Amino acid sequence: MAVLKKSTFMNSNRLDLHNIYKNFGNVKALKNVSMSTNSGQINCILGDNGAGKSTLVNIISGVFQQDEGDYKINDEIVSFSSPMEAMNAGISTVYQNLAIIPIMNIYRNFFLGQEPTKKGFFKTFDKEFATRTTIEQLEKFDIKIENPKRAAGTLSGGERQILAIARALYFGAKILILDEPTSALGVKESNKVVNQIISLKNQNINVILISHNIEQAYMLSDKFFIIKNGDMIDQFEKNQTSVNDLRKILGK
Repeated sequence: MAVLKKSTFMNSNRLDLHNIYKNFGNVKALKNVSMSTNSGQINCILGDNGAGKSTLVNIISGVFQQDEGDYKINDEIVSFSSPMEAMNAGISTVYQNLAIIPIMNIYRNFFLGQEPTKKGFFKTFDKEFATRTTIEQLEKFDIKIENPKRAAGTLSGGERQILAIARALYFGAKILILDEPTSALGVKESNKVVNQIISLKNQNINVILISHNIEQAYMLSDKFFIIKNGDMIDQFEKNQTSVNDLRKILGK
């Protein structure tokens, strides 16, 4: 099985899972799960805690490998043995905890683990490039940072969420998984993040959204995948369902 490189992604960033199974000892975390997502879409995975959402996301992002079934990107079977391999293929996850270090400055967080270096005999961190690039990339998301040397913890919750999204896109994410991106935010900050998520469709990104907020998920998403007890019990296009339908299926 292949490990894709970023260059494999063209105009389509299609992800297909076929008959995926994952067990942890006697616990059947996923049972015969199949789903397809494509570029320019927001695809929402809905389910209660323990339904299997996290396991599914961890398989897509290279944390786990499935026990059975096929994982395909653009119709090519792939196998990722680590999140870094998935990231190198253009698949990135912004988790609920963001992996933002509050006491570290903003530009260091932006390049965390992928620091740019100056040319020369001794490789040193290129602060000028890092600060300039951080400012430029955040401005694309309407976040104006006059001093990227200040601690990331001084950013608002929405700004930190957008920092994590901007970082993922800068490093080549074409399939972007967002884990409860607005769960800890107030209304104003949540709206700011929602607007940026919508903008990702215009960038041809394949967005996979994990959410407990059914109303927000319905507003944002083009396609819904319902997981219960490790089974993918239903899949809908937006025009095939409603908020009330989703609530009934989820027992909300």
